[in-house]
Amino acid sequence: MANTIKDNVIKNLHTVYDPEIPVDIYELGLIYDLKVNSEGLVNITMTLTSPNCPVAEILPEQVKKAAKKTKGVKDVDLKLVFEPPWNPDMMSEAAKVELNMS
Repeated sequence: MANTIKDNVIKNLHTVYDPEIPVDIYELGLIYDLKVNSEGLVNITMTLTSPNCPVAEILPEQVKKAAKKTKGVKDVDLKLVFEPPWNPDMMSEAAKVELNMS
């Protein structure tokens, strides 16, 4: 059951975009870790494209909201980290194609 919830959380994270880059935050590689326990608690470790990102105040809240929309999710614990620093190599191939980087 936790895997189904995790898959659905990931689907919802695909709806959250960095407003400066036309690719969702999951494909950008901003989600470093995502775990769901049997009680419906989601733990997300994420980063931003830079510590000075203009959306640093709102993007983590958007991620939490998207995850909380998932059926079966009781709560979301989000940890924002900057180590390792994000770089374009963390993007999926789809994101690289979308941004003409591959």
